[in-house]
Amino acid sequence: MNEYKCGNCRDGICAEGCSRHADKLNTYDWLADLPDNAAATELVEVQFKPPRKGYYLNTNKLELTKGDIVAVEGNPGHDIGTVTMTGRLVPLLLKKANLKPGTELKKIYRKARQVDMDKFAEAKAREHNTMIESRQIAKDLGLKMKIGDVEYQGDGGKAIFYYIADARVDFRQLIKVLAERFHVRIEMKQIGARQEAGRIGGMGPCGRELCCATWMTAFSSVSTSAARFQDVSLNPQKLAGQCAKLKCCMNYEVDQYVESLKKMPSREITLHTKDNDYFFFKADILNHFITYSTDKHILAGEKTISAKRAFDIINMNRNGQKPESLIEDGDRQEETSVDLLEQDTINRFDKKGGKGKRRRGRRDDNRKKPTQE
Repeated sequence: MNEYKCGNCRDGICAEGCSRHADKLNTYDWLADLPDNAAATELVEVQFKPPRKGYYLNTNKLELTKGDIVAVEGNPGHDIGTVTMTGRLVPLLLKKANLKPGTELKKIYRKARQVDMDKFAEAKAREHNTMIESRQIAKDLGLKMKIGDVEYQGDGGKAIFYYIADARVDFRQLIKVLAERFHVRIEMKQIGARQEAGRIGGMGPCGRELCCATWMTAFSSVSTSAARFQDVSLNPQKLAGQCAKLKCCMNYEVDQYVESLKKMPSREITLHTKDNDYFFFKADILNHFITYSTDKHILAGEKTISAKRAFDIINMNRNGQKPESLIEDGDRQEETSVDLLEQDTINRFDKKGGKGKRRRGRRDDNRKKPTQE
């Protein structure tokens, strides 16, 4: 719950949609400036320890705005969370969360008082030590599971233990031991590897914070076909994220690549010209350029042509005709390096010196020449 400053709030559109707090999975309220938006519905979205969110009824008609800390109905007791959305967008988010229309929602009790905040801080301070001890207890009981995170309820009377496991785990004995050790009500909740990575957080190879730790709420399956469509090397070390699963970002642009591949010829087709036969080597999918090689296994005599030119040659070959050459006026011909390992050398960034020195030397020689009177 850190202070949030928005640089666009001075004179931007719908400035009230910005929160006073910069929490993970923040949702922007586009309808915040509409009149009577907050009073349009009793539904309120409340966020707890990310990424857990809940939807509650404001039956007490409290004047709530985004960023308010409230005490809500728990099971049992009460919990402490931050209001992240009010008004007309909440029913849409409720529908997105796949909650059935007849689901009974809990209530918001009040805005959090200082006593509530003190209990909340005390409970949060126990989470890390509880997680470490619970891991050791599960290990002593011989359970094949990993407790990835612990979340205490706002009043400290209940704790949720998030765990991952490859198979079904009988944790009835574990619940008894944890209840005797921590004197709270225990709830076990199984999560996946991607959810665990989102809770732990971290930096991705792109240099930014993990998507699952910032904005992603639903995790769709990622298959190796997404890498094939984008012509990415099937290297497990590069395709896997910190969760040891395929990176979620591989699904971001796969639809664009699939649509662009429809305008490209098949890679299995060989182009025949009067001077040689050309085999597919690589493709620039988004720009619709293809590089062909005269050898089927290595890059030799490479030629880069457009997809349109490739389709024209394919049609000519089907009619029994062969063009004079693969290259046509207007096609792009890339200058490729002969040494394919040149990009891996450590000297590729070194500047070739000598020219500047020679130029400075010539200037100095001209300056030293005596003038003729």
